Amino acid sequence: MQPVITLTMNPALDVSTSVDEVVSTHKLRCSGARFDPGGGGVNVARVIARLGGRATALFAVGGAIGDVYRGLLEAELDRARPIEIEGNTRQSFNVNEESTGKEYRFVLEGPKWQDREWRGALDRVEEALSEGEYLVVSGSLPDGVPDDFTARVARLAKRAGARCVVDASGAALEAALDEGVFLVKPNKRELRDLTGARLDSREEQEDVLRRILEDDGSEIVVLSLGGDGALFASSDGIFHLAAPEVEARSAVGAGDSFLAALVLRLAAGDSLEDAGRHAVAAGAAALLSEGTELCRAEDVERVYRELSS
Repeated sequence: MQPVITLTMNPALDVSTSVDEVVSTHKLRCSGARFDPGGGGVNVARVIARLGGRATALFAVGGAIGDVYRGLLEAELDRARPIEIEGNTRQSFNVNEESTGKEYRFVLEGPKWQDREWRGALDRVEEALSEGEYLVVSGSLPDGVPDDFTARVARLAKRAGARCVVDASGAALEAALDEGVFLVKPNKRELRDLTGARLDSREEQEDVLRRILEDDGSEIVVLSLGGDGALFASSDGIFHLAAPEVEARSAVGAGDSFLAALVLRLAAGDSLEDAGRHAVAAGAAALLSEGTELCRAEDVERVYRELSS
């Protein structure tokens, strides 16, 4: 398996809990609190480890919340590499309303970065890169980091001979595509915002994916369609994989689980189609877990067998 590095510029300490009913004014007595080190790239690295792979997680961290975050992540990953910042690591809060099954997700504002901090992060990425690696850049960019930061990271990956995988949105996604990356994984809303296309039909979706392959130089484009599965596009063609029906408990981390399984299997030399089946299985398996737990390896394997039968 080729090495995998993940980069998370705006991680969050994920707090999940449950209450009988969410109501205003009253104190809500919560139960079953859980704390997890979250954020796109970190979640990808955690899932890769759960599925039997190894990933180096580069992650920004700072302040008292950052100390808690770092402790949780280092207890789970033996290849966690902090990027120190002055600001306090942000938090997210996930509440399950037991009476209705509804899920409420609150994401707090992250720290503002100084120029020297994001430039230092680029240096850390450059130091970590080597030939043949997969570099996964996933999650939002914090305040103070320029929109073209992900494109700068992609440029560093090219120089090192590494494959850059980007899961981003808005201006960061547009800049990464302009630079040209190995793989991008937008969802339908992100791609609609980027291209202006409605993407209501499969034909229109496939046309947009082809344009990205031809115009932007990406080798693989994956369009996440939620409950409708995903579209996978490469020079070999476009194919669709349907998502299995599962009883969803939480949607937190489904996209990160999907991307983790996809990159893990590509890094292991699998075909895009088989890697895609693993990805769809991992995304569905994440829905079976409570709160911010992410997917479990046994669930991924079971769903993958069902998809392959």
